[in-house]
Amino acid sequence: MTTLRIGGPARRLVDATSDAEVVDTIAAADAAGEPVLVIGGGSNLVVSDAGFEGTVVRVATRGIRTRGIIAGAASRGGAGSTAPERVRLEVAAGEPWDGLVARTVTDRLAGIECLSGIPGLAGATPIQNVGAYGQQIADTIVSVRAYDRRERRVVELPAERCGFAYRASAFRRCDRHVLLGVTLELERSPFACPLRYAELARALEARPGARPPLELVREAVLSLRRGKGMVVDPDDPDSVSAGSFFINPVLGATAFEALRRRARDRSSGTTQAGERAGPPAWPEADGAVKTSAAWLIERAGFHRGLTDGRVGISGKHTLALVNRGGATAAELLALARRIRAGVREAFGVTLRPEPTLVGVEL
Repeated sequence: MTTLRIGGPARRLVDATSDAEVVDTIAAADAAGEPVLVIGGGSNLVVSDAGFEGTVVRVATRGIRTRGIIAGAASRGGAGSTAPERVRLEVAAGEPWDGLVARTVTDRLAGIECLSGIPGLAGATPIQNVGAYGQQIADTIVSVRAYDRRERRVVELPAERCGFAYRASAFRRCDRHVLLGVTLELERSPFACPLRYAELARALEARPGARPPLELVREAVLSLRRGKGMVVDPDDPDSVSAGSFFINPVLGATAFEALRRRARDRSSGTTQAGERAGPPAWPEADGAVKTSAAWLIERAGFHRGLTDGRVGISGKHTLALVNRGGATAAELLALARRIRAGVREAFGVTLRPEPTLVGVEL
């Protein structure tokens, strides 16, 4: 039940097809002091070989409905100029995410088109503030509906209470809230939101800030993701992964300068094909700098296609650790630890895992 095809058995499995079933199952388990694990598509999980000694609740709720339409307001652009209409969609947690994105593109609703091809369910997207190609789910979320296990009631939390940050939220690594649904606000338009990601803009032969048609953006994103093994495909062995295994590090200015010095010391000033030795740098609003985990991994000596027994690194994407067939969680984590230690030794940066680890530690 995970895209890595790794993990031992659950003591009990409940497929919950309604919010009431999700809530009742979790409430009963909590009352009995029984461990609970809530899963969706299993695309961001590494589960212990020992499995889970408790109840696994697999969310299978469905439903998408228009919750509200916000008419375009008159803007300062002059007579007849209006802001675009915005549409709010309430989406059940169990809705397959890419199916939702496809539907919004067909319905001419812009805002999540760059998140095409991401596996899993809608309810999982706020947990790690899913993002790709210049968009993140926090850009469009108005609120989430959740079961509060502490207060034992269903609550609606506005976006400002979700604690969104880079690949993080108030729900990540905290099991107080079980998400039941999300409300998104999208723009009524046949054109995508302005392109923010250089790689995607190049693929579309467009400039950053351009607004190509939604369909073209979705097709380009899917093509880029397939090229990296990031679309789950039974015919692609590189997609037997949990996606990116490590998060791009965000470093303070001093730490990033230390990284640059170490990178410079390890090289003669340039790398192959004349590329400068310095690590990629994407400045953050607070003065911190985000850099590339893939760059660090590759320059620490770990390359695409690496094989270590039954596990390895994807031949298409340095950040994806793959199960090459019959692997265990122990084998996968041993490789992850080796990569993390190699990067730390080479550059002084400790990589953090992106998937949720169940019953195991890195």
